[in-house]
Amino acid sequence: MDENRVLLNYYLFTVPHITVLAGAVLGLLLLLKVDIKKALGIFAVFYGSMLTILAFMVRDHFSRLVLYKLSLIIFFGFTLLGIVLLLT
Repeated sequence: MDENRVLLNYYLFTVPHITVLAGAVLGLLLLLKVDIKKALGIFAVFYGSMLTILAFMVRDHFSRLVLYKLSLIIFFGFTLLGIVLLLT
């Protein structure tokens, strides 16, 4: 079976769960009236780090794929974006 297809199916069935969890955290932060910029920074750090952990879990199997490397860069970049939002 095509490895890229397997990776896409893996992301298809796992990323929505992480998205719901991170969205719930963002919703709670907004309900607690946390500053929007800080709430988005916390959301981005949490969401990006969860996605990065998800990618690291399958590193042994998919590490040679370009799609995996691209997604890992995007996930890590999202975490860095959140850190930048928190520090500014």
